[in-house]
Amino acid sequence: MSAPAAPEAPTRPAGWAFLRSRRWIGYFAMLLVFAVACVLLGNWQFARRAEARAEIARIDRNYDAAPMPLSEAIPDRTGFDENARKWQTVELRGRYVDEPLIARNRPGADGAGSDLIQAFQLDDGGVIFIDRGWIPVAGTDEIPDALPAAPDGEVTVLARLRASEPEISGRTASKRSVPSIEAPLLAKLTGTSATAYLGAYGQLVSEDPAGETGVLAARPERDEGPHLSYALQWYVFILIAAIGVAYAARQEHRNLNAGDAAQEQAERQRAERRRRRGPSDADIEDALLDG
Repeated sequence: MSAPAAPEAPTRPAGWAFLRSRRWIGYFAMLLVFAVACVLLGNWQFARRAEARAEIARIDRNYDAAPMPLSEAIPDRTGFDENARKWQTVELRGRYVDEPLIARNRPGADGAGSDLIQAFQLDDGGVIFIDRGWIPVAGTDEIPDALPAAPDGEVTVLARLRASEPEISGRTASKRSVPSIEAPLLAKLTGTSATAYLGAYGQLVSEDPAGETGVLAARPERDEGPHLSYALQWYVFILIAAIGVAYAARQEHRNLNAGDAAQEQAERQRAERRRRRGPSDADIEDALLDG
């Protein structure tokens, strides 16, 4: 009875063949997903930088521009071209009407407060809401009676245009307190929906004669933010991940082929020792017999 055959020794992947294994295909797939995510996030940062640069361009173009008539800046009372007219100064003539409102939860130098908002009726009958500055009022139902008073009678106002703010979900107006400077909501509360400018409001620059105001808005900063560096960082992350995968593959290649390499190195060392030692007596006898 013949002896059972010895089990074959497991074969080791030769060279870089292990990269075709399911495990390494999974690694490459994860690297691809990571790279796609980084590209999307990097492009998002590039888009935010473009928005910031567009805002800087609007500031440079409109903030110090000469005042223009409101009807020219906003030909349609229900709309507003923010890209073209944001920060544009307009000259208004008319009178302040109705009770002031406050837009609550506004940051200021002294903490959270409110913006003082009041309707301004133009000589042509239209109404635009004017932000008359920040006041240290928390914006609760208890609104003090002694708010900064607007001038009486005919007034000339310079104001910079801002887009009507969006509605804040889950927050409602309470008496004279509103969650945002949302022109349609302000018009509804003051009963001026038919005549009010619904796409924009004005940020007070000056008024003649002058009245009491809150803290007027400061000049906006010309700062595009760190978006460019953040975008480049996402691409650097891709490079780091690719280098990490390449390094891991190199290490696994060295580990898998270490046995063959060690055997070749040992054979080269034995050959070198034989060369240095010269032929032995047995080698000489064998050579003579062969001859």
